[in-house]
Amino acid sequence: MGFFNKLKEAALKEAKKKIMEELGLGGDDDETKPTMTTEEFERTKPDELRKDIRMISGCQDRQTSADVSNVASFQLPDPAGEAGGACTSTLLNILYADEQVPEDDLSFVEVLEEMRIKLKSGGYSQIPQLSSMNPIDVNSKFDLVPDTATGTKRAVMIGINYVGDDPGELSGCWNDVLNMKKYIQDVHGFEEENIVILMDDGIHTEPTKANIIDAYKTIIAQAEENDAIFLHYSGHGTKLSDDDGDESDGYDEALVPRDFQTNGMIRDDDLYELLLKNLPDGVHMTSLMDCCHSGTILDLPYLFKGDGSQTEMTLDPNMNLDAFIEKLTGKLMEFLQAKMAASLSL
Repeated sequence: MGFFNKLKEAALKEAKKKIMEELGLGGDDDETKPTMTTEEFERTKPDELRKDIRMISGCQDRQTSADVSNVASFQLPDPAGEAGGACTSTLLNILYADEQVPEDDLSFVEVLEEMRIKLKSGGYSQIPQLSSMNPIDVNSKFDLVPDTATGTKRAVMIGINYVGDDPGELSGCWNDVLNMKKYIQDVHGFEEENIVILMDDGIHTEPTKANIIDAYKTIIAQAEENDAIFLHYSGHGTKLSDDDGDESDGYDEALVPRDFQTNGMIRDDDLYELLLKNLPDGVHMTSLMDCCHSGTILDLPYLFKGDGSQTEMTLDPNMNLDAFIEKLTGKLMEFLQAKMAASLSL
């Protein structure tokens, strides 16, 4: 972590310490504080954190995704490993093999663990995972769009092959988008006019940083209660040094637009501002992130890993909940007050 990031982290800790003192709680030692339970967090979290947001990612933050290209020498801030879109093709192989849906409903557990089995059999070590703003019963039916989303269904789908980049060009991301598009249209009833596609194929809107941001802003602005949003990204992902001190590992995850070399990346903090903060109440949003270092790119507090190590979704033990609450809602003090009141009532 750089010098200025250390200052920001220290400032957050100092601000929290002052809030705790104002609440009459004295010092606060993060190292000895017990982990918050799901029940405690749900009782005390601000209403802004009750939005219906979930994400399926191809791998953990420390892992790279995989498909067709080894990009160990790709010119990114964090060049590493293989990259592409194995997550999308594996998911569709489970949900839509031969353009047929399974006869029996599958649970979240079954889908993610089957993804892991198929990826492992293909020689990939990546572990798919599900994250969410609210706890999900992972033994319930898997669905990209819940039955409660009865309004308009909209999608933004991004596939970047980085045509002409050497090294770094991918070959599967356009197919990921087109195959997933067919699935959401055939199975979930998305209509053509409500699907925005960005691909560097010379036909669709170019997936530049500005165009991606504009597409995200537009889909959020159009959303109304009971609508469903599906976001799909297939391309390169990376991680950058955290620039505001809110990441426990010292890194921001980031998407890599087509013009990243001139206009930079789209950080997880940018996605907060674009997608999470302004999502209207009553709108369901699912994001499928098929890229490197995608595990917690939306920094959602609940996590389930499809590696057989969990039987239920839990709070992410590596997440800085205080920074998450303050950044998203600005209500850290209210949260700590509610947390204190809840503990006193027990």
